[in-house]
Amino acid sequence: MTVAVAQVPAGRLLTNVLSSEWTKIRSVRSTYWTLFAAAATTIGLSAIVCAVVVAQFAHLSTKERAVFNPASASLTGGILAQLAIAVLGVLVISSEYGTGMIRTTFAAVPQRLTVLAAKVAVFAGVTLGVTTASCFVAFFIGQAMLSARGVGVSIGAPNALRTVVGTALYLVTLGLVALGIGALIRKTAGAISAVVAMIFVLPALSSFLPSSLGAVQKFLPTNAGQAIIDGAHRSGGPPSLSPWVGLGVFFLYAVVTLVAAGYTLVRRDA
Repeated sequence: MTVAVAQVPAGRLLTNVLSSEWTKIRSVRSTYWTLFAAAATTIGLSAIVCAVVVAQFAHLSTKERAVFNPASASLTGGILAQLAIAVLGVLVISSEYGTGMIRTTFAAVPQRLTVLAAKVAVFAGVTLGVTTASCFVAFFIGQAMLSARGVGVSIGAPNALRTVVGTALYLVTLGLVALGIGALIRKTAGAISAVVAMIFVLPALSSFLPSSLGAVQKFLPTNAGQAIIDGAHRSGGPPSLSPWVGLGVFFLYAVVTLVAAGYTLVRRDA
């Protein structure tokens, strides 16, 4: 006797997997804490930086005032928020490996690339919403404070909207890189360590490169991505890529990482 197995249409399968991943990410307490930490640091630290600028602005040199970027200053907290977003990106997949639930997931959905695509889509959607809202709040609070010194700008000022939206996109892209690294390493501690090294250690080590290789610095993952926040020339730092080119290079890092993650998901046992 032959039993016919009903095939789920591809569109319906993806919808079901997206729903499953949405349930997973919103049912885990760490999701709320990491997103809260990202929002709080984006808004809180940015407000502190702007308050310090207001208090010390009269003591800044002419050169420092000339290179001061009000929009970037009001989004400084995003640099710290990247840690929370990176941790969440790793946990989205490494936590399932840690508990062994990834085997259940792949038993229910043998199409592993579909599972990865659903995780990427849900994670990107959630983090984009939170980071975008946080960046706009941080910007408006920061500019309200900076206006006390007459250096605040409106959202319609040149490059202001780009900086706000770009910061949110940078954080989401960083989270996708972290998700890919989590899928490659599969261990939470190891993956988080690798992401932290990419964010902080690699740029620091690159500063010791000989001057002939100095151009390499701007192509490092976070250096490239942060050009969308800082602009083409950073105060106190080397020239970087142009804003959108830098973000594009960083996005390519995310694509390469996720492609490698997809390859290992298919080739390696769960």
